[in-house]
Amino acid sequence: MSARIALGVGLLFASLACQQPSAPPAQKAPEKSRYFGGAPDGKLHVYFFDVGAGDAALIVTPRGNTVLVDSGPASAESHLVNRLPELLRRELDLVVLTQPDPRHHGALDAVLKRVGARRLMESQLPDTSKAYDALLTAVGSRGVQVFSPAPSSAAPRELVRLTLEDRVNLTVLWPRAPAEPLLKGAPDAEGRNAANSIVLRLTYDDTSIIFAGAARGETEARLLGGGLLAPATLLKVGSPGVDGANTQAFLEEVHPQAAVFSGDDGLGRSAKVKELLGRLRAMDARAFRTDVNGEVHAVSDGKQFELALQRPSPGEPPSVRRVFPGLDPRPALVRTARPPPPVVKPAPPEPTPAGRTEPARAEATRATSSRVGNMTDVDDLPATRQGNRTESVRSSTSAPASMGVDYRASRHKRIFHKSTCQSVRLIKQENLLIFKTREEAMKTDREPAGDCHP
Repeated sequence: MSARIALGVGLLFASLACQQPSAPPAQKAPEKSRYFGGAPDGKLHVYFFDVGAGDAALIVTPRGNTVLVDSGPASAESHLVNRLPELLRRELDLVVLTQPDPRHHGALDAVLKRVGARRLMESQLPDTSKAYDALLTAVGSRGVQVFSPAPSSAAPRELVRLTLEDRVNLTVLWPRAPAEPLLKGAPDAEGRNAANSIVLRLTYDDTSIIFAGAARGETEARLLGGGLLAPATLLKVGSPGVDGANTQAFLEEVHPQAAVFSGDDGLGRSAKVKELLGRLRAMDARAFRTDVNGEVHAVSDGKQFELALQRPSPGEPPSVRRVFPGLDPRPALVRTARPPPPVVKPAPPEPTPAGRTEPARAEATRATSSRVGNMTDVDDLPATRQGNRTESVRSSTSAPASMGVDYRASRHKRIFHKSTCQSVRLIKQENLLIFKTREEAMKTDREPAGDCHP
């Protein structure tokens, strides 16, 4: 958020030998760079950090947009404050707090002071602590837009999709309040918050990751009953060791090729975790644990994920490649019968510039699209929350539509489109920016969109 400052200071000397030289002006030390990450390499990177008993993962898109999913416990402050600047080139585009548990947000204040963020998504649950509410208030006071994943009132049945960039989407699978009621089966606030934690699906072409947050058995049952799950390349395990979580039915539906666990040194001693590891082995799914392997780095080219570990698993050669194809090559397992989800007619595929329709993706991707229908883009969400206040997001700049072909963008996105592009229809009027020329759009530090190639 703060610009780098370059200072050039020259010393003033007397022009006459008999005059005393004036004292040089006080020199201000140049501001140290806050970010040290490399240039985008055209691949999707996901870093699962070793933060002990908690969760923290960083998504870096092929063009360098970033999302931090949880920030780990307070004990992870020192590690994340030093590690994140090594991976970032600018402030975070988005932070997602999957639930109001200190193991998921304890280091957030220190992280934001170090690297900054533009927006924060959290589920606005009713049973939150005063400390958590105070944290959100402090975050909002720094100018960070805080919003919830509530579906649009105009399309309450649709899932909320956060378009990180062309071909990279982050879809919120749960919660869906107020369109669907929150789960209330747990006897205490901690259990209810965990059951209603944010569950995400990250997709990049044929590859995908499910971030299960702190999902419990009742969360999984709701996702299964609603037909919201489909095979994913990787699974970020939620609530390992918790009774009722990570059920056989859930794992069969997600059918991951690899699973990543976060936890401390006691993770492997849990009987429930050993049972879960057994279920994953029976599905030929590899398991990786941050308490054993350290940081797990997943890289996708859109066709497959390759995982690199800070420390290899016991007995594994350090040079081994861990590659997981995006299209699940294994036969589908026999799944438990469930009530059929509501039938929603999928939208027809958009034509390519050459007039042809793009070839269909994997069967799993088509199945997911047909079950959930269209999705509400994050720019169409109705509200933002500053601390405990909720207010409409309004742009201070909006322009009337023009008759010719110009260039348009959302004030919340770093890409721009031709005015004739289909994506322009998704931009709300109050967020719409219009540029008369391509050069004018480029001067705002935006990039041409990949769908219409302006």
